[in-house]
Amino acid sequence: MRLAKLATLAVLALFSVAARGDWNAQVAVLPSGSHLLGNPAAAIKLSEYISYTCPHCAEFDRQASDSMRLTYVRSGKLAIEYRHLVRDPVDMTVAMLTNCGPSSKFVQNHITFLRQQAQWMARIDNAQGQQVRWTTGTPLARRRAIADDLGFYQMMLARGYDRPTVDRCLADENIARKLADQTREASQLGVPGTPSFLINGELLAGTHTWPALQAQLKARI
Repeated sequence: MRLAKLATLAVLALFSVAARGDWNAQVAVLPSGSHLLGNPAAAIKLSEYISYTCPHCAEFDRQASDSMRLTYVRSGKLAIEYRHLVRDPVDMTVAMLTNCGPSSKFVQNHITFLRQQAQWMARIDNAQGQQVRWTTGTPLARRRAIADDLGFYQMMLARGYDRPTVDRCLADENIARKLADQTREASQLGVPGTPSFLINGELLAGTHTWPALQAQLKARI
């Protein structure tokens, strides 16, 4: 009875989102740990492989994120799955922070770190004397050192996360394993770099910019 009631509530929630005409409020965590934004029954499912230390990913977000969500996701025509291709310890730390907390906070966490990438990446050069802390000690100690040195605690505080909450997320090895698994899957699929995209499971060759992806979407929607 309890499971049936929960399923009914979930269906009602989806209909409520659809009735408001904006699927941007619907975010689900998939078994792989990736996040799906939008209508789960959308005819077009876009999977986006991103890395938070990739400048091209930040540029893509600035050009495409708002447009995709307002033009395609909102109506229910498109759902976006955010997958991670982790390149380095800083990238892993940020990915664990964007995945911190309820699924409803993921998209804005994701956008926050990409939109502020230039600022926190600039701190890496100024922290050269501290970088030994990023590769020694326990995984949690390394991530906490990165978060301290690059100002991530302050960024997360502005998003409503206190330090103990951030530390719990940085200690979550289940999230770390899922991020590593997504990275391995990207390699198996032949993903050449970030950002890269799949539409309905098909890897889009030579598509790494918003103009190129926009043309692909327009041809299908």
